[in-house]
Amino acid sequence: MSFMNNTPPLAPQERKLLLQLARESIRHGSRHGRPPAVRLEELPPPLRQPRATFVTLEEHGQLRGCIGSLEARRPLAEDVIHNAFAAAFSDPRFPPVSEEEVEGLDIHISVLSPLEEIHFENEQDLLTKIRPGIDGLVLEDGPHRGTFLPAVWESLADKRAFLQHLKMKAGLPPDYWSENLRVWRYTAEVIE
Repeated sequence: MSFMNNTPPLAPQERKLLLQLARESIRHGSRHGRPPAVRLEELPPPLRQPRATFVTLEEHGQLRGCIGSLEARRPLAEDVIHNAFAAAFSDPRFPPVSEEEVEGLDIHISVLSPLEEIHFENEQDLLTKIRPGIDGLVLEDGPHRGTFLPAVWESLADKRAFLQHLKMKAGLPPDYWSENLRVWRYTAEVIE
C-alpha cells in the first residue's frame, strides 16, 4: 500500500528490521527498565526518516498494549523503539510485560501517513468522506481527542458505528455533534 503522500512502502528487509528493533526494545526494557539506544547511522535511509508509528502488542490473540504517535517527530526506527517500549511497559490498561512474555508477543507496527484534515458540513457529509478499511481517524473537540487505526475497521466495519465508538473513545457521547468538531484521516502501512 502506498500512502496519500506517495511515500513508497518499506522494503521487506526494512520491515523485518523494524520488527526486530521493536522486539529488542521490549527485551531490553524487561531487563533494564528503559529502551535501548539506537544507532541511526547504521540503519537504511528510510528508517532514519521522521515518521509516526503505533506499536500494538498481542498475546494469545488478545491485546496486550498499544501506544503510538500521530505526528512524525523522530526517525522511524527511533519511534518504533520508543513506542514498542511504551506499549510493553506504559500502557495504563495493562501490567508491564514480564521478561518471560517477551518472546511470545505478536508485534504489529503501523507506520502512519501524515494527517490530512477532512472538511465537512455535517455528520452525514463526514460519513460520506470516510473510507472504510483505509482511513484511520483522529477526532478532536476541545480537550477531547481520540484515534482509531485503520485496523479497527476489522471489528467496526460500519462507518456510523466506527464514528460513534471513536467519539466515545474521545470521551464524548456517541451521538455528539458540534460545529467545533475536527477530524483528520491517515493511512497506515502495517508490519506484522
